Amino acid sequence: MTPIFEELDFQSTPIGDVSLRRRTEPRIANTLVYEVKLDDEFLMSSLFTTGETALADLGLDWLDQTELNVVVGGLGLGYTAAAALRDARVRELIVVEYLSTVIDWHRRALVPLGETLTSDSRCKLVNGDFFALATTAAMGFDSTQPARRFDAVLLDIDHSPQHLLNSANAPFYALAGLNAMQQFIAPAGVFAMWSNDPPDEAFTAHLAKAFAQVDTQIVEFSNPYSGGVSTCTIYRARC
Repeated sequence: MTPIFEELDFQSTPIGDVSLRRRTEPRIANTLVYEVKLDDEFLMSSLFTTGETALADLGLDWLDQTELNVVVGGLGLGYTAAAALRDARVRELIVVEYLSTVIDWHRRALVPLGETLTSDSRCKLVNGDFFALATTAAMGFDSTQPARRFDAVLLDIDHSPQHLLNSANAPFYALAGLNAMQQFIAPAGVFAMWSNDPPDEAFTAHLAKAFAQVDTQIVEFSNPYSGGVSTCTIYRARC
């Protein structure tokens, strides 16, 4: 394969310069890789998607309902949304993405899962601030029904409760923020969240006060760069 390095898109946004790159990785048999950067920081890579998929799988696995209405916070490369849609119980999926640029990548099929998501009638991509929608009683995730409750809210935006993409997100991770979000989750519904860091005791304690049942799952995945195993954390909380 001829080596590839392409910048598919570059946009200035309110939180920094966002770019989408496609390249071959010579250290891993010239695997084709899609990467998203915010300024000089790598946000996501198609090489590492186990955690994003596990967020949907573990979150929805905690639900006994036969039909599910689900919210995903953060679109990214689309792996959490695609995993949720593979659950046959999902009737509606609202994906809230702060950056319209990222939604545009999917609609233009610049990323591998773009067509999968945009062609599925159950999936709606919404340009909005997840944290504002989740904590404002007059807003909510459905603009036509502000008080509407969902069976699951799956969040993958910040790197962890301590490592934020935007400092304005910090109040969400405190008890008041979690309590505010709970008003949009149905009885016996689930909130699940991905984190790149080990379990955070303070955040887990806040979850335990806001929800009836909480656990943390450590997800392992192969790291082709180190030749070893890396981990991420999935938090789960049930009403």
